[in-house]
Amino acid sequence: MPLAQKLKIKHPYIISLKTHCGGSPVIAGTKFPVQSVVFYILKQGMTPEELVKEFSHLALPQVYDALSYYYENREEIDKELSLKESDFRVRTATS
Repeated sequence: MPLAQKLKIKHPYIISLKTHCGGSPVIAGTKFPVQSVVFYILKQGMTPEELVKEFSHLALPQVYDALSYYYENREEIDKELSLKESDFRVRTATS
């Protein structure tokens, strides 16, 4: 078993609450989902610096922690993103 799987990494900037985004992980102190960080940076090509400039309530350490959380929970976050993208396609197709 790889070392990364043995250790439970702490993510001080990431929380999951049922009251925020249906329990999806968000940046603590905000309602900004980890999946949105992934979408803007990895899917849309923004840099972390551009993201914090666009969303001024975020800080670089929060964004980098969200990315770290994503890479450790990639399957879960990718599944959430896929569901959101398919939901978006359905809504736009019926509009």
